[in-house]
Amino acid sequence: MSLSDVDLMEQLAIAECRYSFYAFRQYINPKLKLGWWQRESAYELQRFYESLVAGERPKLIIEAPPQHGKSLLIVDFIAWIAGHHPDFRTIYTSFSERLGVRANLRLQRTYATDKYKKIFPDTKIGSTANRELIEYDGKEGYFRNTTVRGSITGEGLDLGVIDDPIKGREQAGSQTVRDATWDWLTDDFLTRFADDAGLLIILTRWHLDDPVGRLKIADPSIRCVSHPAIATEDEQYRKKGEPLFPEHKSLEFLLGVKKLMAATSWESLYQQRPFLEEGEFFKPDMISIVDAVPIGTKMVRAWDLAATKGGGDWTVGFKFGRMPDGRGIIVDILRFQRGPDEVRAAMKNTADLDGKQVAIRGPQDPGQAGKDQAQQLTKLLAGYKVKFAPVTGEKTVRADGFASQVNVGNIVMLRAPWNTPFIEEARSFPNGVNDDQIDSGADAFNELMGSPDTLGMWANLSK
Repeated sequence: MSLSDVDLMEQLAIAECRYSFYAFRQYINPKLKLGWWQRESAYELQRFYESLVAGERPKLIIEAPPQHGKSLLIVDFIAWIAGHHPDFRTIYTSFSERLGVRANLRLQRTYATDKYKKIFPDTKIGSTANRELIEYDGKEGYFRNTTVRGSITGEGLDLGVIDDPIKGREQAGSQTVRDATWDWLTDDFLTRFADDAGLLIILTRWHLDDPVGRLKIADPSIRCVSHPAIATEDEQYRKKGEPLFPEHKSLEFLLGVKKLMAATSWESLYQQRPFLEEGEFFKPDMISIVDAVPIGTKMVRAWDLAATKGGGDWTVGFKFGRMPDGRGIIVDILRFQRGPDEVRAAMKNTADLDGKQVAIRGPQDPGQAGKDQAQQLTKLLAGYKVKFAPVTGEKTVRADGFASQVNVGNIVMLRAPWNTPFIEEARSFPNGVNDDQIDSGADAFNELMGSPDTLGMWANLSK
């Protein structure tokens, strides 16, 4: 092949990179792992770009599992757009300052490469570039990275990018954090948009009520492309049960992750389904029924106290044990609707029957009234191992660990008349009428099984 032929091929490749974002990605990243997911995501983003330059105010949400190359995809896209339109003002936000700085530095490295300069010779970094701001030399455009809920006052944008607005399940489970993030999105971020600006969000889902969940309800016109890690039905490029990006995350790897994760975490984080259908959170058919509690089982009884007698809520005393082999056992469930004096008497009688070897855990409501109640019950149960603690976080978050071990068969249950009511409640959680047994069961599980050494043991059992 002659030198002129090589030059011609190089010129053709460069021309294709200007036209095609997917070709640009491959040219800039020669070691990029390729697959249909990478190709289709690039085409989706190119359609977004074409809509953006046409002044159509596009809004696109891409939902995909973690560690599938989402952030790199977005950074490459920003670089490609900057090559075409260095006058565009882009603000990139994420839950972490570290992620924003990483995106910034990767952009600077990309702009400095000979390959990028050949494709887009007119896009150059200004002399004042730093870890938070890249201005384009001789142009009006810039790239600014900040955090979700960070300050962007006084700045406008033509392209707004959000790369994972929620840090993790703890933040997603906080109503306060979700409200604050939503207020930032609507009152701060979206008010920075130019008239024909575009919004691009790429994330893994954590919660039905996360910012993206609210945004899709508020604006049904937003285009949302959702990619579960494992297909739940036949799709254009894969069959049911096949992985999203097998070149990077194999089916074997994903199934191993699924085995160890709680149902709610797997369904939201990997499958982009934060709303769980009935029976998907707990799989009570995995609970074996046994006829005796092994000697040496360590036990706790956790109480969930109804606010009043009658109504829909129940007072539940959930007795749970850790057997010598490390598995859990549901030993007893008391469930009744009684007044405060009767509840106190039942708690005392139950403690006497259980014996002092069984620890007791109860909820402490917020405020002085909750503290007073906890002090009274502690005094009532003097001589026993008693702990009253505030109950915080969403029910599904608190029940994650319990559900994960039920669903892999690490929980058994003593044969008793209360088996059926518990199984029915577990099967319908979190959408059922009652959840008192699950609440108290989760508290008992977390109290007995929540230490770091125990969690490591659970991981080994699940292999």
